[in-house]
Order: sequence, then structure tokens, then C-alpha cells
Amino acid sequence: MVEYFVHESSYADEGCKIGAGTKIWHFSHILPGAVIGEKCSIGQNVNIGARAVLGNRCKIQNNVSIYDDVILEDEVFCGPSMVFTNVINPRAFIERKHEYKKTLLKRGCTIGANATIVCGNSIGEYALKRSTCLCAHIWKSGKTAWMGLQMRSKTRAERHKCKMSGMFT
Repeated sequence: MVEYFVHESSYADEGCKIGAGTKIWHFSHILPGAVIGEKCSIGQNVNIGARAVLGNRCKIQNNVSIYDDVILEDEVFCGPSMVFTNVINPRAFIERKHEYKKTLLKRGCTIGANATIVCGNSIGEYALKRSTCLCAHIWKSGKTAWMGLQMRSKTRAERHKCKMSGMFT
């Protein structure tokens, strides 16, 4: 007996592991080898790579791709349309699958809508990364420029109280 739900428009490929009580909604794709914990919610149009790991009680909102070598510990929240990268300097004409970098989101952290997580980074326990936060390379005329809003450690969410003790800047 199947102990999880997969909407009829979604694909959970043979060889993936899905925990009891997990729900996978419309137009999503779970690749073989992916591991999803118990009681997770996978939103619409989500792609989970073959070497991705999601802990228990994770919530993935709509339009998120979780690539190979991305690890989410328990109770991680990924907001709508947030982005993971898997290569530091992607080029269409150079294959760099051997350069994927591990990305780790620790227990209870929250990543806001449209935020970008550059590969090779870790986000700490219960950290909050606000919506639209950008940390990315911008390539112009062969030069590299860094743009973005830096996350500052002024806010802490407590596990059950969701209490804010400061402000984002």
C-alpha cells in the first residue's frame, strides 16, 4: 500500500524514495535516486534531482528545482520560485556536471520567494533568508560583477514560537 500521495499529473520515477505522509502536487517530477522524507509537501511544478535529499516535514512551494547534491535537513521551507544553482560558472557550450557543488540547508531554515542560493553554500539552522535575496555572478563583457542583498544575522526564528527578535536590513 502506498503511504504517500502523487497527483496524477506528476511523475515519481521508479527508484526514488518517498516517505510516508508526503504529498506531491501538480506537474512535479521526482527523479530516480531522489530521497524525500516523511510528511513533506511538494508544490506544483517542482523538480527534484536524482541526488537530492529532503528531510522530514520539508515544504517546497511552487516552481522550485532542487538539483543534484542539494541536501535539505528536516523542516526546511523553500518559498515559491526560489532558485538553487549547481555550478558556479555555467556555460551552454561546456559540460560541467563533474563540477556540481554540495549545497546544505540545515534544519528549520526558511528561504523566501524568488531567493537564490548559490551552490557550495550552507544555510544554518533556523536561518531566514528573505524573499528576492540575490547572490549571483553577473557576466558583462567578460568581467565579473557581484550584486546582491546581503543577509544579516539580526533575526532568529524559534522553532515553535516563530518569534522575531530583530529586523532584516
